[in-house]
Formats: sequence, C-alpha cells, structure tokens
Amino acid sequence: MVEGLGLWPHLRAALADRVPASLRGARWTVPLPAVTATLLVVAVVLVAIAVRSSATAPGLPVPVRAQATAASASASPSASSPSALSASSAPSAPAAALSTPAAPAQPSSGPPTGVPPDELVVHVVGRVVAPGVVRLPAGARVVDALEAAGGATPEADLAQVNLARPVVDGEQVHVPAPGEEPPVPAGPPAGPASGAGAPGGAAGAGAPADPGSGPEGGPLDLNRAALADLDALPGIGPVLAQRILDTREQLGAFTSVEELGEVSGIGEARLAELRELVVV
Repeated sequence: MVEGLGLWPHLRAALADRVPASLRGARWTVPLPAVTATLLVVAVVLVAIAVRSSATAPGLPVPVRAQATAASASASPSASSPSALSASSAPSAPAAALSTPAAPAQPSSGPPTGVPPDELVVHVVGRVVAPGVVRLPAGARVVDALEAAGGATPEADLAQVNLARPVVDGEQVHVPAPGEEPPVPAGPPAGPASGAGAPGGAAGAGAPADPGSGPEGGPLDLNRAALADLDALPGIGPVLAQRILDTREQLGAFTSVEELGEVSGIGEARLAELRELVVV
C-alpha cells in the first residue's frame, strides 16, 4: 500500500505532462441553471415512464365473490344500522309454509263418461251362417256384424234389416226370413211399482194418462216417448224400445216416422203398423 502511494506522484506528473498547457491549472465548473434543467428533464422522463407503465400493466384479478360482496354492501344499508340488524336477526319462515304438497291424484274408477268403447259385442241371430256373439271395432255397422257371423243365408230377408245402421254395444241383431217377425226377448225382471212422480217409471194406478203419449191417448211422439211408452206399443218390447231410444240419441231427434226403419228389428210390415200409432 505504501509502495502504491509512492507511485502516485510520479503517475500524476506523467498525466500532467500529457494535458495541454492551456488547460493546466483550470477548474471545471457547471452552471446552476444547467444542473436544474438537467434534473427537470430527468424528472419528466421518469414520470412519463411511470405513467406509461401503469397504463399498460394488466389489472389484478378480483374474485367474483368479493365483487358480489362489494355490490351487495353498496346496495344494502349499513350493517350497523338498526333496521339491518333487525332484518338479519328475524327468523325465516318454515319451508312447509312456502310449499304446500299437492294432494295425490285419485285413481280413475273407470273409463271417462261419454267415451265410446273400443270394442263392440253384438249378438247376431236368425238367418246367418254362424249365429252367435261377435266382437266388432267401434263404429261398426250391421253389415259388419253379419259378415262377422259368416254372412246371411239364402233364406234371409235382408230387406227388413237396415245394413247401414251403426250397431250398439250389447245389442242383438236379428236377420229374419221372408214374412218372419223378429222375436221380442223377455224384458228385465219387474221391480217395485213406482209412483207417478218417479223418474223413468210408469204412471201409478189412478194416474191420468198423458194425452198423446200412447195408443189410448193418441199417437205417440217419438221424440218425447220414454222406454215404457215405446214398450206399450203393439209388437214393441223392451229390447226394440231401447233400440228406438238409441237410434233417437244417435240421430239427435227423429224427423219422420220413416226413420224407424233404421232400427234393427223393425221391418216394412211393422213400420206400416207403427205409422198410425206414432208421430214426430
């Protein structure tokens, strides 16, 4: 170290010899305005760099829950207010009060009222190849019932049968021979006698007959007659009376006495007898 310090005067003298004579002994001084301007420029440059860095730097991700919390905090009143405290401490309503369980659906006890059955069961008798019970689809007609029974025999008088009439579930289709009247099956067992005011029952003893409701009181109105009124007509039993009611229901109302020919079991001979006994 001492040796190094001893060399410094010689090094300084050597360097001084290389400096021009005009600059030897001169002192360099920097003016104050120049220093101030330089510092100001440096400060402006640093500020510009900081602004540019903050504008281009990507933002920090904010958690979604924090955003929702901040939004709810700004929208709701202060948590320290009495109303907020009372609202937060109020008990919630039971879940059973908010949702009432629906009553279980009751099982249907049968097919809907007024819906026709998908299958018709018809009893075909008389002059057919295979008399008996046949099953037909809904909307079938008498001609379909005869075909299901093997067809009519050569002895059948089809002029007395309305082949285009729709069949009714549970009815009997009779195919007669020429000049043969269809048999009238026995009616259901007689029940207890009903009074004059009983619905659907015959008038009781001593009750006055309704004028125009039977052969004794005049022609019978087909569109007003009940089952008992039709059953009282000569040659018309309970089965034919029910067929007449079914046909009237299908047509809506009889418009002429001739429409009785559409009823299965009423041929030309029987229709001729009824023309004097019924009206529409």
